[in-house]
Amino acid sequence: MLSESSAAVVTATLPAVQAHGEAITGRFYQRMFDAHPELLNIFNRSNQATGTQKAALAAAVVAYAEHLTGGSHAPWGPILDRIAHKHASLGITATQYTIVGRHLLAAVGEVLGDAVTDEVAAAWDEVYWLLACELIAREARLYTVAGLAEGEPVWRDWRVVARATEALDVVSFTLVPADGGPVPTFVPGQYTSVAVDLDGGRGQQIRQYSLSGRPGADHWRITVKRVRGVGDAPDGMVSTFLHERVGVDDVLRLSPAFGEVSAVAGEGPLLLVSAGIGLTPAMAALEHLAATEPQRPVVLVHADRAGAAHAFRGELPRLHAALPNLRTALWYEDLTDGELAGVTAEVIPGRVDPALIPLSPDAHVHLCGPLPFMNTVRGGLLRRGVPVERIAYEVFGPGMLHDDRS
Repeated sequence: MLSESSAAVVTATLPAVQAHGEAITGRFYQRMFDAHPELLNIFNRSNQATGTQKAALAAAVVAYAEHLTGGSHAPWGPILDRIAHKHASLGITATQYTIVGRHLLAAVGEVLGDAVTDEVAAAWDEVYWLLACELIAREARLYTVAGLAEGEPVWRDWRVVARATEALDVVSFTLVPADGGPVPTFVPGQYTSVAVDLDGGRGQQIRQYSLSGRPGADHWRITVKRVRGVGDAPDGMVSTFLHERVGVDDVLRLSPAFGEVSAVAGEGPLLLVSAGIGLTPAMAALEHLAATEPQRPVVLVHADRAGAAHAFRGELPRLHAALPNLRTALWYEDLTDGELAGVTAEVIPGRVDPALIPLSPDAHVHLCGPLPFMNTVRGGLLRRGVPVERIAYEVFGPGMLHDDRS
């Protein structure tokens, strides 16, 4: 808990920190990367360039301070778990928290100037280290569960044994450990980090990709959508590299499987809702259930631009045959190729309407897709009476969902 004296100081200074949050985090990243350029190999440069990373960090620090001072009653355990799993997949170490803390608090002083007295600095230092210690402890447990000794790198070489085009701009890579060792299992809904060395001396970049195959198989599968820049935004660095440069027999560096969200949680009916490449954890869930619980009632709801953009569309007949209680509803913005032989599916024009999603009152729900899509669907399901604790969702990138019922 935050000490009483620090809580009073943080409460009094919170509005100023909130008002200048992005300026503080922007200065923080500049300071840290100037002093430790090697950390550029960990942070997502695309999110740095667009400003979403600094906005997310500012919001997280302010929200945690509000949590400590009683200004917010949102549950922080799930958020801390999400951050810890992401950090573990990047190989974040306890030592790096010291670097971050030093530069973050220095940035607060630089931006707020004389307003940051010794008392104010000490109070915000306490906030930071309470957050850091919670994350360090969670991450240490995750490394232990993954079978990693203290300080052992998370990265392992995996060899590509197959590459398949799944849809327009979507490719799957099937991988096995390059050392011939065992293939770890995972929970449907978990992801692996992929580290690549970019051309032209641009250094390492890391991205997370959901595991889209069956847990317990003799290989892993990741499915990558190529990110094409819109307007002034550049093409995705890592997705472009994987699409253009990686083929059979190439080697990639992967982390263990992480992610706090299970796509097959609970018992009884299951509702899987996805959009675009967010289908990947749903595919792992369906493959898993086909092998372990083929009678479980499952509804798959998927949204895409068109049938040609719908990855794994051709696998649905096989999965329907293996899962007799699988029901599918597809929303396509373009219905010209909406027919799908071998599948009894509702194909609906336009975007997903949460009011029309087939819903059992006792269903557990898993969402994956763009953040606005998930917010819309989640809000609609909450209004239809689904308890908040029965809706799981995966967020990639710096965004977070709110835990309200709006």
